[in-house]
Amino acid sequence: MKPDFFDRSILSRQLWAFRKEFLWVGIFSMIANLLMLTPTIYMLQLYSRVLKGGSELTLLMMTLFMVLFYGVMAFAEWLRSRILVRAGVRLDESLNSLVFKSSFEAFLNRTHHNVSEAFADLTNIRQFLTANGMIAFFDTPWTPFYIGVIFMLSPFLGWLSILFAAIQLALTWQTHRMSSREIENAAEASNDSHRYLQTKLRNIEPLHAMGMAGNLSKEWSKLHESSLAKAESSLDRQHRQQAFTKFVRYTMQSMTLGAGALMVLEGKLNVGSMIAANVLMSKALAPLDLIVATWKPFIQSRTAFCRLEKLLEAYPERERGSRHQDPFGEIRLEGVTATAAGRKTPILQDITIMFPAGKSVVVLGPSGSGKSTLARCIVGVWPERQGRVLIDGEPVESWDRMELGPHVGYLPQDVELFDGSIAENIARFSELDSFKVIEAARRTGIHEMILRFPKGYDTQIGEAGGMLSGGQRQRLGLARAIYGNPALLVLDEPNANLDDAGERALLQAVAELKAAGKTVLLITHRPSILASADLVALMQEGRIVQCAPRDEMIASLQGAEKKPETENEPV
Repeated sequence: MKPDFFDRSILSRQLWAFRKEFLWVGIFSMIANLLMLTPTIYMLQLYSRVLKGGSELTLLMMTLFMVLFYGVMAFAEWLRSRILVRAGVRLDESLNSLVFKSSFEAFLNRTHHNVSEAFADLTNIRQFLTANGMIAFFDTPWTPFYIGVIFMLSPFLGWLSILFAAIQLALTWQTHRMSSREIENAAEASNDSHRYLQTKLRNIEPLHAMGMAGNLSKEWSKLHESSLAKAESSLDRQHRQQAFTKFVRYTMQSMTLGAGALMVLEGKLNVGSMIAANVLMSKALAPLDLIVATWKPFIQSRTAFCRLEKLLEAYPERERGSRHQDPFGEIRLEGVTATAAGRKTPILQDITIMFPAGKSVVVLGPSGSGKSTLARCIVGVWPERQGRVLIDGEPVESWDRMELGPHVGYLPQDVELFDGSIAENIARFSELDSFKVIEAARRTGIHEMILRFPKGYDTQIGEAGGMLSGGQRQRLGLARAIYGNPALLVLDEPNANLDDAGERALLQAVAELKAAGKTVLLITHRPSILASADLVALMQEGRIVQCAPRDEMIASLQGAEKKPETENEPV
C-alpha cells in the first residue's frame, strides 16, 4: 500500500514510481555491506588458522575466496550505482516536460520569472540521486550490523562502538541544526544576485547609453557582497564541522585500537580480533562521516525538491481542451475585468461586447486605457482576469491551445523573435511550409528585403532578432502572425515602427484578410489605420465607452473635437 507521504505531491509520486529501483539498490547494498566483512574474516582466519597451522594451501584457498568476494562486492556496488544513475535519468525524462510546462505557465502568470531555476532544481535532484550522499543513506542502516559483529568479538568493544556511533550521530544532527538554514540562505542570496543581474541585462543598450550601468553595478554589488558573506559564513561553519567530525572519528578509531590493545595485554582478546574490531569500527562510522561530508548537497537537493514541488503543485499539467471545429473568429466578452498585482483599480472594468466574425475592428484610446490588456485577454494570455472571453461561443480556456494556436495570429506591442532562421520564425517553428512562409512574407512586404540577406530565408536572426531593426522585427512579427491565414488576428500597435511602405503593406494585408472572412482586431492610436476598419471601439480608463461602424465613429469623434470650439465662440 502506498504511504500517505507519497500522496502529497506530483514530485513525490514520481519518486514513488522508482520504488522497485530503490529496492534493488537496497538489495545490492546489503550484498556489498555483507561482503565488507571479507577483510575482517580474512584477517581472523590468517591469525587463527594459517599462522598457527602453517598451511600454504589454506592460505591459497582463503586468498582465492577473498578475491572472489571482493569481485562480487565491487560488482554489487557498480550495479547499485548504475541503477541510481538510470533512475536519475528516467526521473529527469519523466519530469522535464512537466517542469517545462509548469515553468511556462508560471512565467505566463508572472509568478516564477526564472524558468532556468526550475530545471536547475531538477538537475540538482537528479545529481543527488546518483551521488555519494544517496549511497550513504543506503549504507547507514548497516552500522548496527557492524556493531553487532564487534559485539561478537568483544562486548566491551561493542559498547564502546555504540558510544562512538552515538557521538557521530549527535555530530550529524548538530551539523543539520546549525548549517541547514545557513546553506539555504546562502543559496537564496546567490539566486537573488543572479536574478537581479539577468533582469537588468535584458535591456543593456539603454543602460549603457544613459550611463546607468554604474548605478546598477552598485546595487548588484550590495546583493553580491551579501551573497558572498553568507556563503563564506556557511562554508566556514561547514569546514569547521567537517574538521571537528574528522578529528572525532580518527580519535575514536584510534581509541578503539588502544582499547583492543589493552584487552590483548590483559589476555582477553587476540591480535587478530583487535585489528578486526578496529576495521569494523571504521566501516560502521564511514557512512555517518560521509553523510556529514555530503550534507550541503543534501540540503540543496531538499530545497530544490521543495521549490520544484511547489511549482508543480501550483501549475499542474493542464488537461487537453476539448476539440472544436475550426473557429470562424467571433469574439465575445462577458463582464471581463482584468487586474494586476500591486494595482488598486482594475485595468479593464466589466467589459461586455461582441465582435462579429469576418470584421475588421480598430480599438482606439489613449495610453493606459487598457488596449493592450484587452488584446491579451482575447488571446488568453492575461492571468488575472474575471469574466468570460468566448471564441465562437466557447470559452478561450476550453480550447486546446495546440489546436487553437494555428488559427490565431497575435502581434504584441513588444515584438519578440527567437534565435533561429527567418523562415523558422515566420513558420512559428513548426514544420516549414515554404509556400506559406513566402506568402506571409509577400503579404507583409518583406519578401524582397529577406532575399537581400546573404542566406535569404535561412538567415539566422540571432537571439531576440538582434540583427534586425525595429521596423524589420515588427514586419517579421506581422508575417508570423498572419502565417497560415488564421481566423483571428490580434495586432497590438502593428504600425508603431513602420515606415510608409510598411504601413501600406499592413493595410493591404488587413484588407486581404478581411476579404477572406478573417476577424482582425487592431490596437492603435494612429488614425491612419481607420480606413481598414468596419467597426471602431473607443476605450477610456479600462472601459469601451463607444463602439460603432467606422463612418459613424469618425463623425462622432470629429463632432467631439468641434464642440469645444463652438462653445468658446462669442455669443
